[in-house]
Amino acid sequence: MNVKSPGTLSRRHALLLSASAAASLMGPAAALAQAPAASYPDRAVKIIVPFAPGAGTDAMARLVAQKLGEVMNTSFVVDNKAGASGAIGTQYVAQAPADGYTLLLVASPFTTVAASLPSANYDPLQQFAPVGLIATGPLVWAANTKLPASTMQELVALARQKPGVLNYGSAGAGGVNHLVLELLKARTGTYITHIPYRGVAPATMDMISGQIELVTGTIPALLPFIKNGSIKPLAVTSARRSSALPGVPSMLESGFSGIDVVNYFALMAPRGTPAAIIESLNAAIHKVVALPEVVTRFKADAVDAMPGSPAQLGQFIEADYRAWRNVVKAQNLKIE
Repeated sequence: MNVKSPGTLSRRHALLLSASAAASLMGPAAALAQAPAASYPDRAVKIIVPFAPGAGTDAMARLVAQKLGEVMNTSFVVDNKAGASGAIGTQYVAQAPADGYTLLLVASPFTTVAASLPSANYDPLQQFAPVGLIATGPLVWAANTKLPASTMQELVALARQKPGVLNYGSAGAGGVNHLVLELLKARTGTYITHIPYRGVAPATMDMISGQIELVTGTIPALLPFIKNGSIKPLAVTSARRSSALPGVPSMLESGFSGIDVVNYFALMAPRGTPAAIIESLNAAIHKVVALPEVVTRFKADAVDAMPGSPAQLGQFIEADYRAWRNVVKAQNLKIE
């Protein structure tokens, strides 16, 4: 919460021969360790999306799969394995062979669900190898236009005056939309009633009609309603403003330090995947996010490219997971 050379042999053949020669000197075990990295990828790679087609995570996976395929000269195929708030697809990858041919496209539920739902039955820190962060983007706090609060400070003041009266709709219990509310409540000592929906869209419709007062959602999901005046934005959930909503303050500007919540997109692999394969994929991610068409797409989706090393992604995932675990404990949440 709070990253072919010319000559007699092609470069690929030269690498294979070099790896083979080195392996023969180092023994059978070393040969087995070297071979996958030297030839990777030599067949299609699956990217598992733990959500249904059409969701934001699915759209990101399809963009990344297409561009990784172009960069690495092989097929990257998206496979949706939805269910249990993302846990089914995530568990599938945790149990897959650690050979680089089954990857997981993760977003914030990867850590929030593991932190809040005991039934998730996977460990984001112990069962996966970080490959690379792709992009991040904040959510935006939005309210019904009739709510007598137009800033986060006014919202908190109203919540203190009327404990439990304000209703907040989330995309489902245990997701980032839910836990960002619990984080605000924990930091401000307020009580706002949480109402879980099956997605942000129906919650937004109920907010527009006046059945609930508040939601958070990704900027692309809420921007059309902000532009036409159906809802009003209060703040983005991050510590800095979003270029997609330049007139909307950040949480830090709103007077709430230490609250920096972003949705993220990253690739993970099963634990034990060879480091050389991880490094190859990470280098490809850096190339993908720098492509002009990807830069344009990210801008439209209100996310920022955030490539970094596998180690940096590992640190990011650990910090996010532990922060949400602390929120779950502080609020004594019991989610099943």
